[in-house]
Amino acid sequence: MTHKPYPVDRPFWTPGTYVMLVFMIAAALTLVVRYTFGLAAVTNLNNHYPWGIWIGLDVASGVALAAGGFTTAFLAHILGRHYYEAVTRPALLTAALGYTFVAIAVFVDIGRSWAIWKPIVYQNHNSALFEVAMCVMTYVTVLWIEFIPVLAERLGKKIRLLAFLNRILDKTMWVFIILGVVLSCMHQSSLGTLLVIAPTKVSPLWHTPLMPLLFLTSAFAVGYPMVVVETTIATSSLKLDSEMNVLGPLSRITILLLGIYMAIKVGDLIARGAYVTLLDGSAQSNSFLVEVVLGVIVPWVMLLFPAVRRSRKLLFSAAFMIVAGVMLNRFNVFVVSFKAPYASHPYYPAIGEVLVTAGAVATIFFLYRVFVTFFPVLSAQKQEVSQ
Repeated sequence: MTHKPYPVDRPFWTPGTYVMLVFMIAAALTLVVRYTFGLAAVTNLNNHYPWGIWIGLDVASGVALAAGGFTTAFLAHILGRHYYEAVTRPALLTAALGYTFVAIAVFVDIGRSWAIWKPIVYQNHNSALFEVAMCVMTYVTVLWIEFIPVLAERLGKKIRLLAFLNRILDKTMWVFIILGVVLSCMHQSSLGTLLVIAPTKVSPLWHTPLMPLLFLTSAFAVGYPMVVVETTIATSSLKLDSEMNVLGPLSRITILLLGIYMAIKVGDLIARGAYVTLLDGSAQSNSFLVEVVLGVIVPWVMLLFPAVRRSRKLLFSAAFMIVAGVMLNRFNVFVVSFKAPYASHPYYPAIGEVLVTAGAVATIFFLYRVFVTFFPVLSAQKQEVSQ
């Protein structure tokens, strides 16, 4: 794209933003109850099920879906494919917002939130969770540092500190870009390590020593489809050019990345002999089949056809299936596959958990709208025509 990023000239307050505001208020009220009366007042978490959708969706899925930030930065800035810079800023914004709310979700989920600082001081260098915590905290900082030039373009004349930092980053940004890619690879894989130590509590459909590799390759695979999904939703809602000239080539890269993930996942399943339970009709086997068939195999086959990669609707459909498949994978690993040995009943999310999750998603959408409205993030400028 040759267009320069610019603030979108569209009304901010729309029916959609008011709906998001309602969800945000509902989540805020739920959090008041959570911090007043404890986790038990708004969740179905207990000693048998210490985590639920706040970890399975808000944290694990959020980390994976923010992969578009480091994958596009790697492609545009490290490999020098500047053609893709048109989608780099939106992907960076999505990653920054996503990781910020991942950190908030962890804070909300921890029973003693006031002790969240302790891993920084009392460090356990043999813990995968410690590595995830340190990498996420550092990467959140790196992401917002990478976003400083965007803020400086709009506010640099009013806030001298931003202008000063932007001048420094002109010469040092490459350090933070490389650091961001390295940190992402570290914690994406380490997130998959967390349940490797629990072979008796995780279904064999998902439990494997290759879980760290699967988490890393799935993050690579979902990065560009997430860019396709977020760009398509943003340009459609704001009536902008579709940017298919950038999204189409990204889908060709996805064929390779998703194919690698699919080969490792299916090959590992066969090698371990875990496929024997695929058709037993259980909730776990059904969820696994949906994850792999609809979230990996079908969209991979779709992307093989040039007609799909050229069609905005079909490309969005394939990318959305990949995104949903990776989200389901994280939910499956942390929630569906988890078997509490002494639990008397299964875990189902409480309405409070659902409201907080919906509010977090709504807040991300709301803040995304704020940034693209008032800061130079999006590059598409043309009025969208019917396709």
